[in-house]
Amino acid sequence: MTSDLIDPTTKEQIVRTARSAVGDSLRSVTYFTRDDFEQIYLRDDLEKDADLSTFIGNEWRGFRITKDAYESSELGNYNYTIRVFDHGFLVRVTSDREGVFVTTDGLSMQDFESLATAISEVLR
Repeated sequence: MTSDLIDPTTKEQIVRTARSAVGDSLRSVTYFTRDDFEQIYLRDDLEKDADLSTFIGNEWRGFRITKDAYESSELGNYNYTIRVFDHGFLVRVTSDREGVFVTTDGLSMQDFESLATAISEVLR
């Protein structure tokens, strides 16, 4: 994990964007590339014990596999992924160079759409 992977201004903008989109439901924000990652936000009541390197490998491979699998689909372009767990959600927004995954408590579909759209705009 590298602390200089992402410039401080972009880091702050991503966290601010995620907080604005989902409020107190935000659990964590992790910025990643194919080779490295940085957790840029973790809510105070959560412990820093997640194996993020495993998550990153899975999310990067998952993005590539999903994008390739649906490339010529009638559904249109791939936009983002929502993963549902017993105690929260993970939203992955990824481009060919970088990505962000955000973990949250319960959200509505409209909240997910707002979050993914906002993060996509920051990554552009």
